[in-house]
Amino acid sequence: LASTPAFDPNVFARGIKGNEWNALLKDKLRPLSNRAIQGQYPPGSTFKIVMAIAGLEEGVINPEASISDPGFFPFGNRSFRDWKEGGHGSVNLHRAIVISCDTYFYQLGPKLGINRIAKWARAFGLGDKTGIVLDDEKGGTIPDEAWKIKRFRQPWYPGETVSVAIGQGYVTGTPLQLANMMAAVANGGKLFRPRIVAKVESVDGTSVREYGPELIRTIELKPDTVTRLHNALADVVKVGTGGLARSPIGDVPGQTGTAQVVELKAGDLKGEHLAYFNRDHAWFVSYAPAQNPEIAIAVLVEHGGRGGDAAAPMAKKVYEKFIELQKQATDKQQVRVEVNGRAN
Repeated sequence: LASTPAFDPNVFARGIKGNEWNALLKDKLRPLSNRAIQGQYPPGSTFKIVMAIAGLEEGVINPEASISDPGFFPFGNRSFRDWKEGGHGSVNLHRAIVISCDTYFYQLGPKLGINRIAKWARAFGLGDKTGIVLDDEKGGTIPDEAWKIKRFRQPWYPGETVSVAIGQGYVTGTPLQLANMMAAVANGGKLFRPRIVAKVESVDGTSVREYGPELIRTIELKPDTVTRLHNALADVVKVGTGGLARSPIGDVPGQTGTAQVVELKAGDLKGEHLAYFNRDHAWFVSYAPAQNPEIAIAVLVEHGGRGGDAAAPMAKKVYEKFIELQKQATDKQQVRVEVNGRAN
């Protein structure tokens, strides 16, 4: 659980001064905010994972069928733009995930409807607190028709579903929620409660209490859904938008996301030319290794731009450090066994 910019906790231990406290409160970068559990962001294209699962499980998608992407999706009196000007041409489900085709998921949204989208998003823990034992965790938002009426006393409009289909509109999530979602995707549908303590020991090393895995729910998924999703997410990094996460450690299935902070219209400034706090958020969610997953990671770079450029390389560094630490622990264990053997 990392959140930056951070603050020096020592100033609280010695008694924080008034000017120091005011500086922290007024800092526009919000160093006191624990982004991992309190930051609520549009998930952007990382939400396409939920959309793909919902479409396959509800029988709305024929995964082999292709749609034609001209670079936009007309709906009502509005045209929803794909991130790639001119579009991606002929796109099936696998390719739509690999290249993060917005138009494919724009079309899928109305076919599913907001209530079925919400059902599958909530199944993977979005829209609710994970239950980690840390103060002030936020739950994010997964909207549906009932939520809209309760929140705004207004009906749900079909065009809003199109925005939700690519992780925009009212939908938000925390980095911890997205990491937990990816862990459930990696293991085939088991959603666990995150924990930060494995066990409590007394001063003499005796175990006082141990905390094992706590299963929240098992999400029933068709084997074909799991296989298709794992293969597509692996190709996101191999040949798609997540190429900067490629690493010698092996295949890293993942999905990039670029979440808009302000809506841009044709002719507007490009994201990198906007004021800092109006720039897109960058996401990369993933797990590794592909064949026998051990670790899931969500990286969110506030106002970082494209997920594939800003967030994916950070995940790569974490994976490589994880493998390095594993190797160091194994080497130490081998040395310990060897020394013990000689002593005997």
